[in-house]
Amino acid sequence: MDFGSTGVTGIHVSCVANLRDYFGLARQPVKVHEPYQMLGFVDDDLKDAMGLDVDGFFRRKTLFGFETGNWKEWRTPQGLEVLVPGNFETTVNAEGYILIYPEGDRTAAPSARMPQSGYFFDTIVRQEPIDDEHLNPEDNLEEFQPITAQELAEIAADLEQVGRSGRAVMASLGGTAFGDIALVPAPFLKKPKGIRDISEWYLSTLARRDYIHTVFSRQCEIALQNLEKMHAVIGDRIDAVFVCGTDFGTQTSSFCSESTFRDLYYPYYQQVNRWIHAHTNWKTFKHSCGSVRRFIPAMIEAGFDILNPVQCSATGMAAEELKREYGDKLVFWGGGIDTQKTLPFGTAEEVRKQVLERCRVFSASGGFVFNSVHNIQACTPVENIVAMLDAVHDFNGVPAHA
Repeated sequence: MDFGSTGVTGIHVSCVANLRDYFGLARQPVKVHEPYQMLGFVDDDLKDAMGLDVDGFFRRKTLFGFETGNWKEWRTPQGLEVLVPGNFETTVNAEGYILIYPEGDRTAAPSARMPQSGYFFDTIVRQEPIDDEHLNPEDNLEEFQPITAQELAEIAADLEQVGRSGRAVMASLGGTAFGDIALVPAPFLKKPKGIRDISEWYLSTLARRDYIHTVFSRQCEIALQNLEKMHAVIGDRIDAVFVCGTDFGTQTSSFCSESTFRDLYYPYYQQVNRWIHAHTNWKTFKHSCGSVRRFIPAMIEAGFDILNPVQCSATGMAAEELKREYGDKLVFWGGGIDTQKTLPFGTAEEVRKQVLERCRVFSASGGFVFNSVHNIQACTPVENIVAMLDAVHDFNGVPAHA
């Protein structure tokens, strides 16, 4: 079971605080390690209480371009005292939105906003006018650069603090997220150039495909060089790596055709996976929300070992069918409980029933890491979260909260 090892298997900071209270753990402000989604850091004492099996390794920079560390107090709109990174800088505009700034620089344009009653940030698109005659792929490669000696030293130092518990280690190393729409607007850059509008990017995958191929090709080249350097530092101290979080599915359909997936994304996924499997013992993790069943064969062919979040409520994503067709080829990391309806709005008994059924289906012959369908959102009743945990432990036949 995993909660907290990645930015797509995490827990909203408010729920982390509620869980700490429920289990009677030391009262302390929870650290927001991923400020974009306001995900809370799950400390070892809470991992033990929940019975978790995975530690996460994260690079120091957040999605807003500032590093974690130098923690300071911040009060959420709901009044919860949390700890945020030292360069987490916000203001409130005339409409009441909480604005946050790239690299913590208030002289730059804000890159995201949160409503006064909100729980997480939404990207502010800062698209400069596009001149197709002068588009430069290098502008969309600004964030993909060769890793520095200092960054490698930081990875080596930070790894010393991870994995001591004996849990598996999932690493988010960065650089291999081809077209991840959370990253395209570049909330971490002060003045992003290139194609940065979300709609414009999706249109460009058809209308400017050669441009996108050029971006992906160079990005992949840099990524492979960086992976080689990082592996020399990391070795076998991690078990799996988060390769890409690009979403291809909607609730009922997809963002592109299978042929587009194979033409535009597959070649680069394949290169990354081939390098990892040829040079490391790491397993590779692919995140994509929504109805993605049509892409699963190509994902397997491209070399992915793990699929997340396994959105069983989306069209064509029935748990039994996925397990029957692909259970011998993929690890399903997620799918354990629906986070749109059942976990936040169901009864504890409804939660338990769904968890036990998903465990029965996905765990057959192995190949299942229990996680909810994406992050546990704010306002999820702590009683339901605990009912979920208890159901997993009961299914495994071990004492709850061992």
